[in-house]
Amino acid sequence: MPNSFDYFVVFAEMRTGSNFLETNLNAFEGLACYGEAFNPHFIGYPNKDDILGVTLETRTQDPFELIKVIRRQVGVLGGFRYFHDHDPRILDTCLADPRCAKIVLTRNPIDSYVSLKIARATGQWKLTDVRRRKEAGKIQFDKDEFRAHVEELQAFQVQLMNRLQTTGQTAFYVAYEDLQDVEVMNGLAKFLGVEETLEALDTSLKRQNLSPISKKVANIEDVSDALAELDRFNLTRTPNFEPRRNPAVPTYVMGAETPLLFMPMRSGPETQVKAWMAALDGVSVDDLPTKGNQKDLRIWRRNNKGHRTFTVLRHPVARAHAAFCRRVLSIEEGSFAAIRKSLRKLYKVPLPDGAPGAGYDLDAHREAFLGYLAFVKANLAGQTSIRIDGHWATQSAILKGFGELCFPDVIVREEDMESYLPALAMQVGHMEPPDPEEAGADEPFSLDAVYDDEIEALVADIYQRDYLNFGFDRWR
Repeated sequence: MPNSFDYFVVFAEMRTGSNFLETNLNAFEGLACYGEAFNPHFIGYPNKDDILGVTLETRTQDPFELIKVIRRQVGVLGGFRYFHDHDPRILDTCLADPRCAKIVLTRNPIDSYVSLKIARATGQWKLTDVRRRKEAGKIQFDKDEFRAHVEELQAFQVQLMNRLQTTGQTAFYVAYEDLQDVEVMNGLAKFLGVEETLEALDTSLKRQNLSPISKKVANIEDVSDALAELDRFNLTRTPNFEPRRNPAVPTYVMGAETPLLFMPMRSGPETQVKAWMAALDGVSVDDLPTKGNQKDLRIWRRNNKGHRTFTVLRHPVARAHAAFCRRVLSIEEGSFAAIRKSLRKLYKVPLPDGAPGAGYDLDAHREAFLGYLAFVKANLAGQTSIRIDGHWATQSAILKGFGELCFPDVIVREEDMESYLPALAMQVGHMEPPDPEEAGADEPFSLDAVYDDEIEALVADIYQRDYLNFGFDRWR
C-alpha cells in the first residue's frame, strides 16, 4: 500500500449515509473505520467501551492518544467519522496534517433534516431487515429548527473548505447519492492508497425512507417557505468557536412597534428584557418578532429608521451561576441533558443523578458549582470534547460575534437596566416606558448563599477577558 496517508477522517453529519459509507470502507481488507471515535458522549459506537484498547476515559483526557493508536496499525489504514459537534481538540490537528486523508460526505440538508426527524420519532437509526422498518407517519417540519440545522452544516463546511485551502490540501468529496456506486467506492479506496476493488457493495444496511419529501412531511407548504427564506450562497459566515462566534441573529428580539432591537447574551437577563419590551407595546412576549435571519434583520432595519440596538451585560459570576443552575443542574426543558451526563461521567462534576432532591444541600451545590467552573475553564481553553456553548462563552467573544454583522450601539449593565432601558425607549419616541423587573434568585440556591472569595477568584480567572474589557469588579 502506498504510504501517502497514515490515517483518514470521514467528515459527515447525522443522517448523511455515514454508516453505509463506513460499512463499505470496512469491506476493503486494507481499511478500518472505527465509527464516531470522538463523539463526546461515547467512543465509536454507543455500546462500545474502547477502540483498540483506548477507553472513553483515556480518550477524554488525551484525544491524541487514540489518533496515535489508530495510525500505528500495521498493514491497515485506520480512520473514523467526525461530525461538527465532536471533540474540537483534534479538528485543527487533523485538518493541518497532510498525512491525514480527508473524506467529505454531504447530503441535501432537507433530506438529512427530515431523515433525522423520522429517526428521532421511531428510535430507528439503522436498518438491516426491511421487515423491521418502523413507521413514523408524517413528521412536522419546523422552519426554525431546519434553519438552525442548515446553519450548523454550512458553518462546518465553510470551516473545512477554508482550512483545506489555506493548508494546500484536497479532500475526496462524496455525495449521499454516490454511495450506491461501487465504482465511486473503488475510487475512494484508490485515493486512500488501496489497490483492492469491490465487485459489489455491502448491502447489509438498507435505506430507511424511500418516499419523496411530500409523503414524509405533514406541513409540506412550510418546506417551500423555509427554502425561499434561506440565503443559500452565504459562504462567509464565521465558524462558531471561541474566541470567534457567529452573529447569532436568530436570538435577536425586535420590538413589536417600538424600534428597539435586543441582542441577548445567553444566560443574561433575557427573560426580563423581553418582558420589558413586550410591556412597551402592550403585547405578550410571544408576539415579539424573533428567530429571524440576516435577511429579516436587514428588512427590519430598513423599515425602522432611527432604531436603536442594545445588549445587556451580566456580571460573570452571576452569569456563570445562572448557566449552571438552568442549563446543567436542572433537568427541566431547556437544560443540556447530554452535556450534563458527560459532566457527571467524564469530568466527574458531582451533579445529582436526576433533579436535585432532599439530599442536595448547600454544600453539595457549592461543590457541584465549583466542579462546573473547573469544566468551563478547561472548555474555554479548548481542552474538552464538549462544545463551547453560548451560555458560558465569554461575553467578549459574543459581542465580537455580533460585530461580524452589526455591533449594538448601546451596551447596558444588568444593574443599570432600570435607568438606561427607559431612557433608551424615550430616545425612540416612547415617552412613558415601564421599568424593567429584576431577575429572580437562582434555584435551588441563590448566588448570595454560595458566593465567596474562592468562587470570585475562580470566575475572575476564567473570564479575565470580560473583567478586563468591561471593567467588572467583584460581584456585589
